[in-house]
This record gives sequence, C-alpha cells and structure tokens, in this order.
Amino acid sequence: MENQQELQEQLNQFQQVQQQAQSIAMQKQTVDIQINEAKKALDELSKTDDQQDVYKTAGPLLIKTSKADSEADLKDSLEMLELRKKTIEKQEKRITSRLEELQTNLQTAMQQMQQ
Repeated sequence: MENQQELQEQLNQFQQVQQQAQSIAMQKQTVDIQINEAKKALDELSKTDDQQDVYKTAGPLLIKTSKADSEADLKDSLEMLELRKKTIEKQEKRITSRLEELQTNLQTAMQQMQQ
C-alpha cells in the first residue's frame, strides 16, 4: 500500500516536471522566432539606404526613426534574446536531466512492485 502511494507521488512529480519541460520548450520556440525576426529585420535594414526613411512600431503606431537607431535597437534586442535563449537552454538541460532521473526511478519502482 505504501509502495503504491510512493509510486503515485513519483508519477505526479514526473508529470509536473514534464509540464515544466513543455513550457520551457514553448518559451525556447518563442525566443527562436523572435531571434529570427530580429535577424531578418537587420538584414532588410542593411539593404536600405542610409538616407531612406525608416519606421518602427510602438504599439499601434509607426514612428519615424533613423537607420542607425533602428540597427542599434535591433542589435540590443538580438543580444538580449540570445542571452534569454542561453538561459532557457540551461533550464532545458536541468529539466531533461531531472525527467530522465524520475523516469529511471519510476521504472525501478514499477519493476519492484511487479515482483
């Protein structure tokens, strides 16, 4: 009886960590999309003439800005996103490791119950 309760607790913990892993994967995907968008914007900006008008969005508004300011803003954003991605990847490694550990523990506990 006690073993079943222990197994149920381990299973619940495994499911919680699995949900955390899914959440982290979604965060990583979102950051990857934002990085790609920033890179595309920088690429397009590099193709424009220095004297050409450049606009950036600020909520529902388009605001006129300089190419240099836009490039600087995009580079800052890209740098921040890359740091965020590294942090998420570290979390992902920890969660994956924890999931593997819990999975091994669950398998061992289930085998012991069958015997």
